[in-house]
Amino acid sequence: MKLAFAGKGGVGKTSVTAWMADWLARQGHNVWMIDADTALSLGQASGLDPDSLPQPIISRKDLVHDRIHEGGFLNLNPDVGDLPDELAVDVPLTSTPLPGITPGRKRMLIMGGLTNAGGGCACDANALLKALLAHVVMDSQDCVLVDLEAGVEHLGRGTVMHVDGLVIVSEPSMRSFQTASDVARMGKELGLDNQVMVVNRFTGGNPPDLPHLPKWYITIPPLQGLIERQMTDGNVLNLPESGEIDGILEQVVKQLGL
Repeated sequence: MKLAFAGKGGVGKTSVTAWMADWLARQGHNVWMIDADTALSLGQASGLDPDSLPQPIISRKDLVHDRIHEGGFLNLNPDVGDLPDELAVDVPLTSTPLPGITPGRKRMLIMGGLTNAGGGCACDANALLKALLAHVVMDSQDCVLVDLEAGVEHLGRGTVMHVDGLVIVSEPSMRSFQTASDVARMGKELGLDNQVMVVNRFTGGNPPDLPHLPKWYITIPPLQGLIERQMTDGNVLNLPESGEIDGILEQVVKQLGL
């Protein structure tokens, strides 16, 4: 299963990504978590101490130079097959595994910001990030979850064909729904038609009638356990509402037909 998560900043997209990764691992799946959002908060949301997070790949100028200028020539399609295992960090399972299940392994790659990656930018660092993202999404046999920024152009036309679904996260506000509509449109333009919308902090009502919003949506109510924790801790896992969250994630996967 390979999913991309997108939405307006602050709507809970990273939290949903962290919840999905932990839920899949507790079912025995190995999971790759790709933090491709410039906010770089997926690690903390997943229970990693900020001091244990690796340097974002985009800031590794030595690595970028070695791969993109290997042999003295500009190579925009570098060999990156060895990098996921070399650069990934293991993410602990902070929630209780499902009964009778040996939990899977969670690993994270922190990409850093991708700038105009879908538009063919020749930036050295961007070329490396695009190649690495494509390699993990297309070649890995594990579950892959990509935490994107608002757009989906980061995936690029070649990579997006290998993503099974797009999870668009919104909150119940017009600006957030408008961003969700734009994300859905961009996804469809890239051929990513399998989409579902998750409305976070939902208290009632119906989404506006915007042209590209997914027909089906799933809601997450305000979570008191998260509200009480988030002022002092970035970890969104192992909440009092974890059982309720698991049920919502199962609905998301079923709605995508996976």
